[in-house]
Amino acid sequence: MGPDHPAGLRAGTRAGGCADEKPFLSVVMPVHEGAAWIEATLDSLAVEPTGNLEIIVVDSSPTSTTAAIIERFAHRLPLRLLQRTDLAPWQTKTNLGVESAAADHVCILHQDDLWLPGRVEAAHRWLATSPEAGLHLAPTAIIDRNGRRIGRWNCPLPADEVLGAQFLLERLLVQNFVSVPAPIFRRTAWLECGGMDEKLWYTADWDIWAKLASTGPVVYHDEITTAFRVHGGSLTVTGSRDVSEFRSQMQIVMERHLSRLPASSRRWVEPAALASISVNVSLAAASGGNFKALVRAACTVLSLGPIGMRRYLRDSRLWERVICRLRAKLTGAF
Repeated sequence: MGPDHPAGLRAGTRAGGCADEKPFLSVVMPVHEGAAWIEATLDSLAVEPTGNLEIIVVDSSPTSTTAAIIERFAHRLPLRLLQRTDLAPWQTKTNLGVESAAADHVCILHQDDLWLPGRVEAAHRWLATSPEAGLHLAPTAIIDRNGRRIGRWNCPLPADEVLGAQFLLERLLVQNFVSVPAPIFRRTAWLECGGMDEKLWYTADWDIWAKLASTGPVVYHDEITTAFRVHGGSLTVTGSRDVSEFRSQMQIVMERHLSRLPASSRRWVEPAALASISVNVSLAAASGGNFKALVRAACTVLSLGPIGMRRYLRDSRLWERVICRLRAKLTGAF
């Protein structure tokens, strides 16, 4: 199952570097019919110093439109284009990209997200100052379909401290607060934990962050170098329209990793995690016009009590998630 490389894209070449030089970071881009966004995404990479990067685009588009746009960046970016129409799920394409990566550290960039100025410099600094970390996390900017900033996607973590698996899981299992374009991880850690579960079409990223947390130390850097785009066609929106399957996807991740916590932690993490799932499902139902579900969700959160509610609100980032989507809808840029 060898990859095809369009004319002008040669595997292994890097702008400003030599073909045999090992990159310090591989950027994996799973792409499917990305013509609406891919040019802006690649532009955001091209303004960075890319001489010691590797950018692996795994494109499953049935037409050549997206690949033609990528080809235009062949002289500006160190690109490897793998055209794989047989690999539709983004999780499968991401796993292939990580397996194919030449660098020791990898990050993911979806076709509709962006890098912000300073991303490469920050990545160098993070890896140099915390070389023992298997996973580097960071907040990200939230942008609307027009690229306008409408919020900040935070992680409820202390900055610049080495975090253990238990500390991270206690918060992460309440709500996935990791934005896909922000983390940098060790390639070997990804491979050791089996990569993304391709059966999890909605929560595969949540699951992989939980798995990577157990492979070594985690460091959170309070520095925004990426942007996550909110729009009506994203998987975050379209995937949540099947409410029963939406709930199932979240419960699988919670149940899979909850047992890794000690009983003393599970006593408060599990109720908060179940409340978070209820709220997420209710928000999805409300987006389809069923507002009665919001009342049930509010009652579930109230049942946590004052301490449980504070923990839930801290870890779920509920307010910032809701308000940014409301801003996008109100401005017509969703």
